[in-house]
Amino acid sequence: MKALIIEDSADVVEAVSLCLQLRWPEVTPSIATEGTRGIEILKSESFDIVILDINLLDIDGFKVLRQVRSFSNVPIIILTVRGREDDQARGLEMGADDYIVKPFRPRDLIARVNSVLRRSRVVEVTAEQPSIVRGKLILNLTTHKVQLGDEITKLTPNESKVLYVLIHNAEHTISSEKISQEVWGKEYINTDPVRTYIQRLRHKLKDNPPQIILSKRGEGYRFVSPT
Repeated sequence: MKALIIEDSADVVEAVSLCLQLRWPEVTPSIATEGTRGIEILKSESFDIVILDINLLDIDGFKVLRQVRSFSNVPIIILTVRGREDDQARGLEMGADDYIVKPFRPRDLIARVNSVLRRSRVVEVTAEQPSIVRGKLILNLTTHKVQLGDEITKLTPNESKVLYVLIHNAEHTISSEKISQEVWGKEYINTDPVRTYIQRLRHKLKDNPPQIILSKRGEGYRFVSPT
């Protein structure tokens, strides 16, 4: 496994490196103490996981996340002291795969990394058959593009994941909690980002009034194949 830690605190870098090496002894994490350097490394090398701080010395970690997501789907876990719910929602909405607040417990970090790696492997396996067709809708899990009729729209990686979960459970109502767990892991219990992603998907699919992604008060959401 290859890991990149984007963090300016030497103590945190040492702690995270030790956690990773306890679980994956072969790992020697690459280190970037500045966000711009982290972006440069990710443009030139492939990694299995990225641990990203928000309060970096040169640029905000959210800016790093936004730039990385413009060219890479590498799994990213935010590790930061910023524990406000709006920060967590913002990070996940921008494409982070998980969000951990410092101080962290080593076992929790290892479990979260394991969970993200498992989910990324599932996406890779699914991507062997990258296109899912449901009626007039085609979702490409590799390019994160959705085609509805003749119109093609680009999705973010997490928008693509949410839509995939809905399609995978087509014709059944699935709760916000279940969607959240499928996309971000069982450890994440905040359902606020789910509502945001549903709104974004409806906007991009021009699903207003909703006919593709239906809501059922108190129960969740249901995908209906467009005909």
